[in-house]
Amino acid sequence: MFFGFNGVAQTVSKKDSLIHALQSAKEDTSRIRLLLNIQNLYSTKNYDSSYYYLDEANKLARKIKSDKFDFYINVGFAEYYYYNNDYKKSLEYALKNKDLAEKENDMKLLAKSYNNLSAIYNHFGQYKSAIDCILKCLDISEKTKDSLSFPIRNLTASNTYFNLKQFDQSIIYAGKAIEFGKTFNNPFAIMMGLNNLSASYSQLNMLDSSTSISKRQLEFAKQQEDIVNINYALLNLCYDNFRSGNIKALENYAKELSEYAKKLPDRQTSAETHNALALSLISQQKYTLAKAELDSGVNIAQKEINADALGNLYRSYSIFYYMQGKIKEGGNYSFKYDSLISTTNLKELNFYTEELETKYSVEKKEEQIKTQQSVIRQKNMLNYVFSISAIILLIALILAWRNYKIRRKIQQQRITELETEKQLAATEAVLKGEEQERTRLAKDLHDGLGGMLSGIKHSLSNMKENLIMTPDNARAFERSIDMLDSSIREMRRVAHNMMPEVLVRYGLNTALKEFCNEIDRSGVINTSYQAIGMDKIEIEQTIAITIYRIVQELVNNSIKHAAAKNVLVQVHAAEQEKLLTVTVEDDGKGFDTTALKQSSGIGWSNIQNRIEFLKGKVDIVSSPGKGSSVLIEINV
Repeated sequence: MFFGFNGVAQTVSKKDSLIHALQSAKEDTSRIRLLLNIQNLYSTKNYDSSYYYLDEANKLARKIKSDKFDFYINVGFAEYYYYNNDYKKSLEYALKNKDLAEKENDMKLLAKSYNNLSAIYNHFGQYKSAIDCILKCLDISEKTKDSLSFPIRNLTASNTYFNLKQFDQSIIYAGKAIEFGKTFNNPFAIMMGLNNLSASYSQLNMLDSSTSISKRQLEFAKQQEDIVNINYALLNLCYDNFRSGNIKALENYAKELSEYAKKLPDRQTSAETHNALALSLISQQKYTLAKAELDSGVNIAQKEINADALGNLYRSYSIFYYMQGKIKEGGNYSFKYDSLISTTNLKELNFYTEELETKYSVEKKEEQIKTQQSVIRQKNMLNYVFSISAIILLIALILAWRNYKIRRKIQQQRITELETEKQLAATEAVLKGEEQERTRLAKDLHDGLGGMLSGIKHSLSNMKENLIMTPDNARAFERSIDMLDSSIREMRRVAHNMMPEVLVRYGLNTALKEFCNEIDRSGVINTSYQAIGMDKIEIEQTIAITIYRIVQELVNNSIKHAAAKNVLVQVHAAEQEKLLTVTVEDDGKGFDTTALKQSSGIGWSNIQNRIEFLKGKVDIVSSPGKGSSVLIEINV
């Protein structure tokens, strides 16, 4: 969410008066201010008009050699390119503003710069940079007491957490944006805050809450005569009612959407509009009309390079064909959707690579300058040494040798530290890559293969009603359906093991408890879980996932190798010491702990790598015939 020249959008009723004042304004800073105010009115409604007034302001500023409004002109260009999908140019202007704010030591402008950078990084998929920028922005805004900016800043934070799939955090910041919007009379923040709330609840499958909030957004947007937010609200209502199976409500909202969409200036959203209308028609089994809407949406999404809308349209195409029993065609569009996601990720990676290459090039030039400076200093030293007496030369040589030895020692220490950091960074990259791949595979299994299997089952069930079969064939057909059900359950079990949803949503304590209970219920081994102080400590998700994998691997070792009958998992969190202690004990056959040094097993190697990544300590107590106990201490 961009924070423009006036901070809060002006009402449309002022536009005519501003344009009238512009006609008699002299070519000075007052005219620049007028141009920027008019540009701000058009910024999200008419991009061509917005650019025209912005360009006029920029030309006048250059003509009268005034840099007073450079920051706001840069904001305008960054915003224009942002809404026209040229994110590299948008980023270029946003970074200029950051440098300008730092140079002027203007903390309020610096906060605005971080807000805009966060919005841009969100579009690039650079979510780590996005969250870093918005948190810096919020911190500066609170310190400078820039309360008028609170609605927009919290709105950007909500968007960022939504992109990170942290929907609970997105809900918190969306709520703050709404409250601050009410306090400081910012209707835009209220409407978009409601939009983010609805979207987050929808992602959490809380469709009743999502629908109720979208209705509030729709009512408020109509009061404000905000066409964009009216369309956003109607889109959300169409999608949620399709998912909940409320066909009548879906049909009504789709009709209303088709009328308001005609007034919408943003073609990026029109592709989503066609998708929502197609879903309504699919639900009414009007497949010919639905296909026409889908085709129109795809054409617009491809022309506007809107990957998100194109992905949604491909998913709707797969539903369109599956509901008609056309499994092959539905599968083709599911494959197109998966391919599009992979391509989008590749584009994000390419941008990140370019950014790293640019950074590396700058660092290389700086290193060359430092090297050249070092050579110059050495030459000057030699000239000085040759000009002094032999005694001073001897002293200088002794001091130089001593200095060399000290620097050599310091450099060696630094090299050792860098090697350690490199190993930890490599381990972190491997572990994060592994978890990302697990998450991706789990999602692909659940959303892709799971959807296809369910579609196949639905089609087979429909076929059964229209087929005349002998009793033997009927029994064989039922066995096939049962086997398909078993396949779906097995697929869901595998997806859950790869990335347990309970860990992401409810945290480490609940996930470990559920894992131990599941093992215990399976009857493979008697499993007990004890937790102390876990409700008083917050654990970062990356650390939580790593600890979960360690416990998972240790319990699996007790099952596979220890021949144990009982296993105990204990987790103790010491809030004051910021220390987490994990203990896994079993009554199995035990082993010689010295053998671990020569162990080449992948499982134990994975455990060690994860503990090193967490900078933790491990203590193993075991001997043949006496079971084993593994104690791990981690600072959190």
